[in-house]
Amino acid sequence: MLLYFKVRNYRSFRDEAVLDMEAAKLSDHTDCLLQFGKNSYLPSAAIYGKNGGGKSNLIRAMWLAVQFICNAQRTQTEKASVPVRPFGLNDYSENEPTAFEFAYVLDDIKYVYGFSATQQCIVSEYLKTWPNGREKSVFTREYQIFTFPKDSERQRKQLISEAVAPNQLFFAISCTMNYKPCIEAMRWFREYIVFSRDYTDINKNLIEYSEDEAMLQAIVTAARTADVGIQDIKFEIDNQEIDLSVDDENIPEQMRGMVKALRAFSEALRQNGNEAELQLNAGKLKSTTFHAGMDAEGKSAFYPLTLSDESDGTRRLMTLAPAIERTLANGGVLVVDELDREMHLMLVEYVLSRYQEKASNQHNAQMIFTTHETALLNQEILRRDQIYFVDKNREDGASSLYSLVEFSVRADMNILKAYLLGKFGAIPEIEEVR
Repeated sequence: MLLYFKVRNYRSFRDEAVLDMEAAKLSDHTDCLLQFGKNSYLPSAAIYGKNGGGKSNLIRAMWLAVQFICNAQRTQTEKASVPVRPFGLNDYSENEPTAFEFAYVLDDIKYVYGFSATQQCIVSEYLKTWPNGREKSVFTREYQIFTFPKDSERQRKQLISEAVAPNQLFFAISCTMNYKPCIEAMRWFREYIVFSRDYTDINKNLIEYSEDEAMLQAIVTAARTADVGIQDIKFEIDNQEIDLSVDDENIPEQMRGMVKALRAFSEALRQNGNEAELQLNAGKLKSTTFHAGMDAEGKSAFYPLTLSDESDGTRRLMTLAPAIERTLANGGVLVVDELDREMHLMLVEYVLSRYQEKASNQHNAQMIFTTHETALLNQEILRRDQIYFVDKNREDGASSLYSLVEFSVRADMNILKAYLLGKFGAIPEIEEVR
């Protein structure tokens, strides 16, 4: 579970921005809140803002930080620059470090990890944990000066630090050197935060999750939820058909994983009430969907469409489905840029409800998303502390992140109307061209 995320001096965010998932002291919709210790946290957060205001930069900041944390030991060769991009609309931020910090909970233990860096080197880095409810420092770092608590593991961490280059993270290197406290803390970044940009291809998902029937089931359920009338799906590869009913020994070895995936997908369709007959042809995977229609005599018949012919909203929901299922099943965080893109409001509300309702969210999963869907600005759908805005100052070009709870908002206020009237900022200033 994510407690908060902080970023400073990255792209349009010159000053520190804090996405705080701790719930405010509000009386509405308390049944959706997640619990850790004595505090309550939000199952979702919606981020609004005008085009170019910087809301996508907040998602980019999270994604960049997570990717660098997970992969720095592989990508940071001796001469590799640190992939940060400081604020560029002044003459001093370029020389200051970009900073990221995550506070999160894994297996009922709180962690805080952060680092700051220029493109040349890591400036600071630290990991703190609360194993028994009391703060414990694992390590701190200022440039190449490392500080460790005086305990039995101090000598080992000192040896690890000698292998850490100025452009590398101690956190990442310590995991490659099998230091278990860091390996455990790293699990959250590798397993429990998922970005929608990682899920862009339905066929790829089918193959990737060939041994995970729950994920395949999620893709089917998403298609049916979209109510597009998919009755059957056929897969083709270079016109050389392979019947899914044949024994494995009669299927080329390199194709068996894919065949297994499609068999599981076929079974998932049947479990949903569709008697699908799937065929696989060897080569590049191509999907064809079949929809119910009527022939010239008025009789029911199935007619083919390629998956690319399906609506953008259908494909969007189907590609998000594995990420939604994964986070709800494991208690992770799903981060989506433009959740409403290509999807009807009812589908957006359906996805949101999966995280808002305890019946479907039993493992403290969360979703963070940017959106332009103003219909969600409704206190019957979201709490005031679940609504964030990103706005950009026209004079200095710096973005700021702030919550609706920072305004004096009554529980019965029409926040949609107030937002469109500009009372919360973060809307475009349209100038009429004459």
